[in-house]
Amino acid sequence: MHHVSLIIEFLRGRPKVVFWFVALTQGVLWTVIPALFYAAPPGDVPMVLAVGREFLLGSYLGPPLAFWFAEFAFRAAGLFGLYALSQACIVVALWAIFRLGQSVVGTRHAVLGILLMVGIAAFTVPSPDFGPAVLAMPFWALALMHYWRAIGEDKRGNWFLLGVDLGLLLLTHYVGVVLIALLIVFTPLTARGRRALVHPEPWLALVLTAIVIAPHAAWLFQSHALVFETLGEAAAQGSAFWLAGALVAVHLGLLLLAYLASGFPRRRGERAPEIDRSPVEPAARAFVFFFALAPAIVVVALVALGERLPQLSVLTSFGSLATLAALAPLILLSGLAVVLAAGNRVLIYREALVSSSWLALLVAPPVIVVLSLVVVPWTFAKDNRIAQPAVAEAQFFADSFQRRTGRPLQYVSGDARLAPLIAMLAPSGPQGRPHVFFAWAPQRSPWVTVDDVATQGGVLVWPADDSNAVPADLRTQFPALVPELPRSFSRAVQGRLPLIRIGWSVLRPQAQQ
Repeated sequence: MHHVSLIIEFLRGRPKVVFWFVALTQGVLWTVIPALFYAAPPGDVPMVLAVGREFLLGSYLGPPLAFWFAEFAFRAAGLFGLYALSQACIVVALWAIFRLGQSVVGTRHAVLGILLMVGIAAFTVPSPDFGPAVLAMPFWALALMHYWRAIGEDKRGNWFLLGVDLGLLLLTHYVGVVLIALLIVFTPLTARGRRALVHPEPWLALVLTAIVIAPHAAWLFQSHALVFETLGEAAAQGSAFWLAGALVAVHLGLLLLAYLASGFPRRRGERAPEIDRSPVEPAARAFVFFFALAPAIVVVALVALGERLPQLSVLTSFGSLATLAALAPLILLSGLAVVLAAGNRVLIYREALVSSSWLALLVAPPVIVVLSLVVVPWTFAKDNRIAQPAVAEAQFFADSFQRRTGRPLQYVSGDARLAPLIAMLAPSGPQGRPHVFFAWAPQRSPWVTVDDVATQGGVLVWPADDSNAVPADLRTQFPALVPELPRSFSRAVQGRLPLIRIGWSVLRPQAQQ
C-alpha cells in the first residue's frame, strides 16, 4: 500500500489553508528574524529612509512611492514596521499570483506554483531590504491578475483596477515601463485582446494611469538630468551576462524541487500521488508563459543592446537589477509557469524527500543568516553590514552634538553609508529625525545645502584609518571642521574582526562659533 504524506493530503483537501500557511509563515519568519537579530538594517534601507524623510515627488533614485511607504512604516513601528511592510508586499504578491493561478490552472495547482516560489531566492533572503523593487512586486502581480480578469474572463471593470495598478507601479519603479510595453504588445496578438480594444475601458485605463503618474511626470520633466545621471552610473553595475546568470541562480531552489518531484531516475513500478486539474485553455497558457519569460528576456536584451550601442548606454542601467531583491518583479510567474508546463496530471514522486527539501528551503535561509552573525566573525573575519552597532553609533553622535550645542541633532553628512545609518536611528528632535546632506553628491539632496549645515550645525562622519584623514570633499565643503579623535565601536559578536573606527567632527551652529 502506498502511503501519502500529510502535506499531500492537505494540498488535495485544503489547498487554501496550505497557501495561507506558506505565505504567512514565510512572512513571519522574515519579519521576526531581522527584528530580533539584525543590529542594523540590510542593504539600502538607510538611504531609502534618508530620501523618504523629505517626502519629495521624486529623487535621483527614481519614483517616490516606496520612499514614502518606508517613511510611514518607520515612523509607525520603527524597523519592525519596515520589515513587516516588506513581508506584506511579498504576501500580497503571492496572493495575487495565487488568485491568478486559480483562474488559470485551478486552486490546487495554483498552490503548487506558490510552493515552488519558496525555492526562488529573490523572495527570501533579500526580502527585508525594503525598497522600490520590493514594493513593485504586489503592484506587478495585481496588474497581471486584473489584466487576465479583464481580458481572459471579460470582467471589463478590471481595466480600471489595472490602470491604477500600472500607475502605482510606475510611481514605484521605472521597470514598470517593461510590463506596460509587454501588455501593449500582447493584447492585440490575441483574439480576446483585439475584442477588448473595441470597448472604451482599456483606453480609459490608460487615461487613469496617466492621471496617477502625472505629479511625478511633472517632476521628472524638471529633473530628468538628475535621474539620467544616476542611470548612467547604474550602467556600470551589471552586464547582460551577469544579469542572465543572476536570473538562473535565483531559480536553483525551484529547479531542485521540480527535479526531486519528477523522481528521475525512477524505479520500475514506482508510484506517486497525483494532483490533477481541468485542461487549460490555449489563451491562458500563452498568457502565463509570455509574462513568465518575456520580462526577464526583454530586460536582458535591453542591457545587451546598451552594451553594443554606446548611444543607448543608459539601457545598461537595467544591469543594476542583477541583485536578488531587484529581480523579484520579473520572475513572479515562474512557479505558475513550471506547474503549467508539468501538464494536467502532476505526479509528485518521493513526496517525503520533496516535503523535507521544501521545508529546508523555507526554514534554512533565516537560520543560516542568524548563524552567520555568530560564526563568520570567528571564522572568515568578514564584516557584515547587518551586524553594525547602528543604535550605539547613532546615540553617541546625537548625544555628543546635544551636549556641545544644547540643540538636537538636525543634520548628518559624510560617508555615503554611515551618514544615512546614523541619521535613521538618531533620536528624533522637535523637527523629526536628522536630515542627511549628501556631501558626496550635493545635487542629490536638494532639501539641504552646505550653507544650511554650516549655519545650523551638524555631525560629519567617515570611516577612520590610522591617519584619521578627513575626506577631501568634506574638507572642501566645511573648511572650518575640526576632526575629533576617532570613536571605536564593538559589535555584539566581535570575533576576530577589528573594532569599528569612525572619524567624526561636530559643526557648531554659526551663532555659537
